[in-house]
Amino acid sequence: MTRIGAIFNPYTHTPDEFHDAVQAAEAAGVAELWVWEDCFRQSAFATVGAALAWTDRLKIGIGIAPMPLRNVATTAMEIATVERLFPARLLPGVGHGVLPWMGQVGARAASPLTLMREYVPALRSLLAGDQVDVAGRYVTLDGVRLDYPPETAPRVYAAAEGPKTLRLSGEVADGTVLDSGHTPAEIAVSVAAIREARAAAGVSGDPDDRAREQDIVAYVVAAFGTDAEARARADVGDKPDPMERAIWGDPNRVAEGARAFFEAGVDEVVLLPSSRVDLREFYTHAGEVSRLVEADAAQ
Repeated sequence: MTRIGAIFNPYTHTPDEFHDAVQAAEAAGVAELWVWEDCFRQSAFATVGAALAWTDRLKIGIGIAPMPLRNVATTAMEIATVERLFPARLLPGVGHGVLPWMGQVGARAASPLTLMREYVPALRSLLAGDQVDVAGRYVTLDGVRLDYPPETAPRVYAAAEGPKTLRLSGEVADGTVLDSGHTPAEIAVSVAAIREARAAAGVSGDPDDRAREQDIVAYVVAAFGTDAEARARADVGDKPDPMERAIWGDPNRVAEGARAFFEAGVDEVVLLPSSRVDLREFYTHAGEVSRLVEADAAQ
């Protein structure tokens, strides 16, 4: 089902603004608010725990937390704890992390693809309540089982961009997070790679399979109000076809712009505020876009 989410950007807004932003998102009817953990800004799991405690229905996505920073058992414990406290409201995601930052903390993996191939399946198995034994290059688990796994394991998302990572995400994760700045045509190529790899790995088509169908999330720069086009253009930068890489205008026009990304194959368009904006106003518009998209899908 197509859906609209929104982002809290730690580059343009500080942790001190997070409480009011979360409450504004819920009040506006935003279904999902996504955050991420970039070094060295704000913790993913402390952030989502607080956000879920402050709200009643808002889902919080982590897109993403860097795998190299945490042992997979620690990540599984964090996710399981949050999921048990706030069932069915966490959308956890992991990724390579920005390699220079990983190097700064002594956690850079020589082969990020190998790390993902070992880490994501182990994480999903731990969250399913399985006992896990792995002796890999980066992941080592000897008879590890969570004492308190979630009653229902949440989807585990992986961030992906390059062709190899896109295909690997299709094979090992429950969902994929695609970064902003891409045209619908570029997104369609990425979606095809993910779904082809998933089919080749034999993990699609069975609704009772734990793997489930991939849920593909795309961040898209969005701008509302005065000078929306100029602000969107400034955020996209000097890439070719800049105005295919963002959506702007009133909620009706943004909902129409999101349709191109849905037609490219994504399940959710997550609206990334262009530059620094009034988040209450942005989330109010995002909530209206969400309702327009839901109404369109119901027809």
